[in-house]
Parts: sequence; structure tokens; C-alpha cells
Amino acid sequence: MSETTQNAGARPVNFSPSAAHHRASPAHHDSFSGNTRSLDELMILKPYFAGQPKSLSGIALRAFCLGITLACSAISMGAILFLTSSPVWRVPFFLFALSAFHFLEFWTTAEKNTLVASIGSFLLTANWPAYAIAHSAAFIECATINLFFPNRHWAPYGTGPILLLLGLVMVTVGQYVRSVAMLQAGASFNHHVQTRKKDSHELVTSGIYSIFRHPSYFGFFYWGLGTQLVMGNVLCFFAYAAVLWMFFSKRIKHEEAKLIEFFQDDYVQYRKRVGTKIPFIA
Repeated sequence: MSETTQNAGARPVNFSPSAAHHRASPAHHDSFSGNTRSLDELMILKPYFAGQPKSLSGIALRAFCLGITLACSAISMGAILFLTSSPVWRVPFFLFALSAFHFLEFWTTAEKNTLVASIGSFLLTANWPAYAIAHSAAFIECATINLFFPNRHWAPYGTGPILLLLGLVMVTVGQYVRSVAMLQAGASFNHHVQTRKKDSHELVTSGIYSIFRHPSYFGFFYWGLGTQLVMGNVLCFFAYAAVLWMFFSKRIKHEEAKLIEFFQDDYVQYRKRVGTKIPFIA
């Protein structure tokens, strides 16, 4: 079954890929200009077909899976917390935080930077496979420790509840700062470092950017560390801290070289006024 769209005063045009051959032949059109227009319309819509970067079916499937994972993990976490004394609730918490993060990555992009929103905006395969390995390691450490050593005292001097609360604050604040940064930057935000300045690029220095020079990086840095505190992961906490710091230190250096090239002294002065708030990254 094919899909059609209706324009005012015009006959329905079939945009499905299977109809491309028929539109390509002048015999199926009243005029050559009509044929050209249909082909142009098809090419405009092509990225939204299945298997393409902006596939609507691909976006819907990923959003659905993230929603199901978020709901199931929230229910599991609540059930374990209120019905048992087991610390295993930390495992579904991680899945909950990850699901919310990846959904918000796409939603903020689609909301304020609509033209670049794509399947990749979910960041599910970003920095593959290092990203997947890091989260898998965190999941395994948390599940192993809390399933087989539920009475382990991982925090020194009985500071476990304090570190747990600190972790929850870091996750919440980190997610908030990152999402707000993406919304406020709008079309000037991109998940990839840009090598050429586009007409839509503006130097954003107000709002949350007046507090943090790279608020999206600040947000993810502390969000990542916060998840490990909540999960009670000792090994992965230090591993995350080291890897995230090295990643953002290198990325910020590279990105700011381009930003100075794009905005020249305006960015130099902005960099002097506002810090990153990430340790040892001025």
C-alpha cells in the first residue's frame, strides 16, 4: 500500500520509493515539467524513507523502545525499593537514566534544531564501540556487586547515603544543564564539531551559556559521574572520571580552535569571562 499527499488544487502525488520508476517515465505524466517536479519532491522526501538517516519509522521505533525501557525500569526500580531491601534497584535506575538521556538528546534537537534531527540525534551509537563498552562495564559492575554482595559497604566512613544523594543531584542537574543548553543554542548546537561556519551559527553567550562555557559538556560530565555514584560503582566511577575528562579536554581544545576561527575576538573575550566548570579545564 502506498502513501499519497494532497496539495490544494493538485492531484495526489505518490511519494513511495516503489513509485519512483513510474514517475521517471514521461508516459506517466502530462508534461516533462510535472515529471521533474515529482522527482524533485521525491528527492526531498527520500531521507525520511525507511533505511535513510531521517527515517520516520526508524525514529518512531527507537523512541518507542526508549519509552518502553524507561517505563519498565521505573516500575522495576519502584517495586524493588518499596517491596524489598535489596540494593538491586540501582540497576534499573541506570537503564532509566540512560533511556531519559537518549530520548532527550533527540527531543531537544527536534524541538529547536529541527532541520538536523535524525536517527543519529539519539546518540545511541555515538563513539561506538567505546561508549557501549563503558556503559556495559558499569551495568556489569553494578549488577554483580549488588546481586552477589548486597551488604557490601562501598563508601568510606558511612558516607554511602550522602554519596547516593550527591549522585542523584549530579544526574538531575547534569541532565537539566545539558538539555537546556541544547534548547538555548538551537540551530547553533551540533553533536559534531563543525569545521565550517554556517549562516545559522551564532555565538550564544546568554542564558546558561553565561554560566558555563560548554554547558552540554559540563552536563554530561557530571551526569556520567553521578550515575556511577548512585550505582555504587567504585571502579567505573574512577574510570568514567578519567575517560570523560580526557575526552572533553581534547574535544574542547579542538572545538575552541574552530570557534576562535569563526568568531575571532568575540570568542576569545567570552572564553576569558566564562569557565567550563569542569576540573582542570580552564
